[in-house]
Amino acid sequence: MELGSIVQFLENKCILVTGATGFLAKIFVEKIIRVQPNVKKLYLLLRAADTKSAIQRFNNEVIEKELFRVVKEKWGANLNSLISEKISLVPGDISCEDLGLKDSSLIEEMKNEVDLIVNLAANTNFDERYDVSFGINALGAKHVLDFAKTCVKLMVLVHVSTAYVCGEADGVIEERSYGMGQTLNGTSVLDIEAEKKVIHDQLNQLSAGRATHQQITQAMKDLGIQRARKYGWPNTYVFTKVMGEMMVKHTKENVSVVILRPTIITSTYKEPFSGWAEGVRTIDSLAVAYGKGRLTCFLGDVHAIIDVIPADMVVNAIMVAMIGHAKKICKDEEDDEDKIIYQLGSSTRNPVRYTNLQEYAFWYFTNKPWINKDGKPVKVGKIKVMSNMATFHTYMTIRYFLLLKGLKLANTAFCKYFQTTYTDLNRKISVIMRLVEIYRPYLFFNGVFDDKNTEKLRMAAKESCAETDMFFFDPKCINWDDYFMNTHIPGIVKYVFK
Repeated sequence: MELGSIVQFLENKCILVTGATGFLAKIFVEKIIRVQPNVKKLYLLLRAADTKSAIQRFNNEVIEKELFRVVKEKWGANLNSLISEKISLVPGDISCEDLGLKDSSLIEEMKNEVDLIVNLAANTNFDERYDVSFGINALGAKHVLDFAKTCVKLMVLVHVSTAYVCGEADGVIEERSYGMGQTLNGTSVLDIEAEKKVIHDQLNQLSAGRATHQQITQAMKDLGIQRARKYGWPNTYVFTKVMGEMMVKHTKENVSVVILRPTIITSTYKEPFSGWAEGVRTIDSLAVAYGKGRLTCFLGDVHAIIDVIPADMVVNAIMVAMIGHAKKICKDEEDDEDKIIYQLGSSTRNPVRYTNLQEYAFWYFTNKPWINKDGKPVKVGKIKVMSNMATFHTYMTIRYFLLLKGLKLANTAFCKYFQTTYTDLNRKISVIMRLVEIYRPYLFFNGVFDDKNTEKLRMAAKESCAETDMFFFDPKCINWDDYFMNTHIPGIVKYVFK
């Protein structure tokens, strides 16, 4: 495998990026601009009603972010002209056919010019409305593929999925694709077209019954969880993502396709600088709650491996895989459909455990406590760990009883947060129990992700890439103590804490 110069390959290429305002997409776009400003065009598809709205979203949600600090320092006053020349904003919606594109001249231009497509659009909410999640993660993947088939110069489509399409599997989870209609629990075949009808019928029924917007939202959330669990997946997100994978793999025809499955994505390791993060992402919700004194207990197996991978390594892997397949270096691998799957994580090569995260958070916030709105440092302590759902239910029941009795539990954020009316308290506890049940599979996850295909890419990059350091994505080099204490948690505090 001879990758050669990735930077040189990107020169004069046209790349379509979907989900352009998302976390990974921003890092991808920033890197392209930073390392290869002579890219011909970046078509950035983002959800917007028109070009004016697209420009406003791009300015507010992308280019104004701290992430682009290095690019701004490099280009200075010339950055605006570079952006206007190299970036074409495409208002659209991948949940719609033809990507929701309305400008016929722009559509023709893209079909004639696009060389590479990176599908980063996704709804990552575990408990999203089924119709919303299905539209973006499942149908959206097919719509992007359908558009790819019309691009006359297309070299490769990279579809970014998630490693957790495996559901609640344990042991070594291999880089294997899913057959169309395959289920995890051996129930009847998953019919994606039938799922569309289920959604349509449920919405019609709710509309006929004059359900409120809130009632429709809750009903569609419940439907997503119900359908996911019927076929063996724990939540709506991974269920709709696996359907997206199925449609991409089994309807790709002659399109060269790469499916990349990251695990839990964390802040940047090195590029464009270390520690950049955005939004409360998965494990970061624990750090935020703990640092603010709101997390007093933890449900899960503290000895379980939690598979994390820095965001810039994910982007580097996307680029190496994209170019390897675009240059047909991986052509022989495409004959074996499982060889287009790349799992990107750390559980096999450099595992970190929940107990490590617990220690990192305690050490960090003990030495550098969060200052609350009153200007006082928040004191944190050791977390009470519960290793099973039954214990957690008992814990919640006792707390619930004591609160209703009006007892004050000293030094517990639980009491402060839930001192409210009986109705509100009941509602909040119901919400907590629902969320705990949705996240439970990951708190007790016992799988490790095989990455043999990904290792081949790493070796190719190491042996034949002209810019090895620039596109590095081996988690084995990460010192987790240093990363979490000096990069990730400080980054979360700086960019995420409010």
